[in-house]
Amino acid sequence: MSLADLTGDLVSIPSHEDETAAGDFIEEWLRRETDASVRRDDAGNVIARKGTDTETLALVGHHDVVEPAESQIEAGGNEYIVERRDGRLYGRGTADMKGALAAAMLAFRDADPDGELVFASFVGEEVGGIGARHAVDRGFDPEYAVVGEGSTNYSGSDVTDVAVAHKGRRGSSIVASGTPAHASEADAGENAIYRATAAVDRVRDLEVPSVDVAGDTLEGRLTVTEIEGGSAMNVVPARCAVTVDERTVPGERADLERVEALEGITWTVDQDLPPMHCEDEAFAESVLEAADDAQDGRPELVTKPHATDAGWLSQAGTECVIYGPSEPGEAHTDDESVSITVLERCRETYRRIAEEWPTAR
Repeated sequence: MSLADLTGDLVSIPSHEDETAAGDFIEEWLRRETDASVRRDDAGNVIARKGTDTETLALVGHHDVVEPAESQIEAGGNEYIVERRDGRLYGRGTADMKGALAAAMLAFRDADPDGELVFASFVGEEVGGIGARHAVDRGFDPEYAVVGEGSTNYSGSDVTDVAVAHKGRRGSSIVASGTPAHASEADAGENAIYRATAAVDRVRDLEVPSVDVAGDTLEGRLTVTEIEGGSAMNVVPARCAVTVDERTVPGERADLERVEALEGITWTVDQDLPPMHCEDEAFAESVLEAADDAQDGRPELVTKPHATDAGWLSQAGTECVIYGPSEPGEAHTDDESVSITVLERCRETYRRIAEEWPTAR
C-alpha cells in the first residue's frame, strides 16, 4: 500500500466525535504489518513498540480531527471525502494530521532501530490533549519524540523544517462580584462591571514574558476575549466575568494572579496547554540532519506559534521536536489538504532518524 493510499484510508474514517474506528484501523494495521508489541489503552491511544529496551525514540501523532465541513462528508455521513488532485490529498485530517500519522506508521514498520522505537497515536488532541495526558499519567515517558504536527514552509517555500519550541495556551476566567442595587440608587451597591474593568486594566499593564529560541523570539501574549455581566438596564450588576486568552512561552508566565489582589475579584485557570522547548541540541541537530538528507531544500530549526501534544510530553521530561507535512493555513479549513511529495519526505525523515538516533551522536 502506498503512503497516499494509507493516508486516504485513514482520512476517510470519521474521527471527530468518536475516534474508535480510526483507532481500530491503526491497531489492526500495526498488528498485521509489523511484529511490534501493540496495545490500546483505556483512553483509546494506540501504542506500538519494537527494538531493544534502551533509549526510546517515539514517533507521535493523533487520530482525532476537528468537525468537518458538510462539503467534506460523504452523503449519509459514514465516511469523509478524500480527493487526490494536483499532487495533493484533500479532506478533513489530511494535514492535521492523518497524513503525518500514515508516514509515521510506514516509517515505524520499515525502520530497523538501534534502540527502542515507539509509535504512538493519541486521541483527543483537538480537545486539550486528553490522550497524551492519559498516556503520560500512566508512564508513557520516551526519552525523545518526533511529533508529526506541521512544520512545512516555515523558513521558506517547499521546505519542511524542524520546530524546537512552541507556545502554550492558558485560558482563564476573572470573575468580579459586587452588590446589586437599583440603578437610581447606585451608591447603595457595588458595581461588578467596574471591578471587572479594573481587573482588565491590570491585565493590560502586566509584563508578558518572551524567550529567544533558534534565532526567533517567542513572545507571550495576553488578550481579553470575552466579557459578560449585568442582568437588567436599571440594576447595578452583582457579577461580571471576563475571559483571558494567554499565549505562554517556555519558562515564566505572566503574573495574572495579581488581579486577585483587587477587591471582589477571583481568578480561575480553565485550560493550560503547556509550551514546548527542546533543550537537547544534539537531538535537534540529528533530526535536522535527517530532514536535510530527505529533501532538496535546506530546513532550519524554527518555532511554532501554537500548542501541540509535544507540550504534554515535554512537560513530563521528553525531549521533543516537531516535524510534519502540514503547512500554515491548511489545518481545520474547509479545503484542508496536504502535499503527497511532502508526505513522502516526512516518511523518509522519520525512518532516517529512527535508524540513526541514538547512534548518530
